[in-house]
Amino acid sequence: MTASAASPAVACTDLRFAYAGGPVVLDIPSLVIDGGRTVFLHGPSGCGKTTLLGLLAGVLRASAGRVEILGTDLGTLSGARRDEFRATHIGYVFQQFNLIPYLSAFDNIALPCRLDAGRRARLAGTSLDTAVHDVARQLDIHDLLARRATELSVGQQQRVAAARALLAAPELVICDEPTSSLDADRREGFLRLLFESVRRVGATLLFVSHDPSLATLFDEQRSLPSLNRAARRDAA
Repeated sequence: MTASAASPAVACTDLRFAYAGGPVVLDIPSLVIDGGRTVFLHGPSGCGKTTLLGLLAGVLRASAGRVEILGTDLGTLSGARRDEFRATHIGYVFQQFNLIPYLSAFDNIALPCRLDAGRRARLAGTSLDTAVHDVARQLDIHDLLARRATELSVGQQQRVAAARALLAAPELVICDEPTSSLDADRREGFLRLLFESVRRVGATLLFVSHDPSLATLFDEQRSLPSLNRAARRDAA
């Protein structure tokens, strides 16, 4: 299941997607992301970045074409199996973090393993308490674990969301504009910690943003408008 550096973590072919009753918003002939890479995907607001992430995470189902993640064709899975696959193998950092406000930082981070047996199994004999403290230490929030999410700053909430995504070493980590509310210094500091944590476990990172100034920090960059034939047709 795990993508090695020699095999793709993401492989999409002739991917098309349209919301019910609407026009095609994504038409991508090919998108391949090798395992172990940090990839920056950029494009202006409204170009379909979040829609693409939904397809790669199995939240949405392609209208046509193939979406293969870590060697699994998501189109062959039922909705329940896609949910299970995502919970076990994919870490997701949302733009608005999606923390549960009344839970502590510890409980927010631990939530994926508490909800999904496959994710718990990835702890490989390590206790959940130890795993949470380890990932929190990597992101420099180990002294904040007892605080509720509402008691944390935006930057601290962001690192809690990243720790939740990284817990139990998922093979693919997806980040949807998670730095949009941070200033430049905090943004680069967060990215440095994120890179260190992803590389420590050999995961693939797909980071989506409309800010091209971040692109040079990544192994490679992709432009969604240049990948998407639907966007090129609209611009013609």
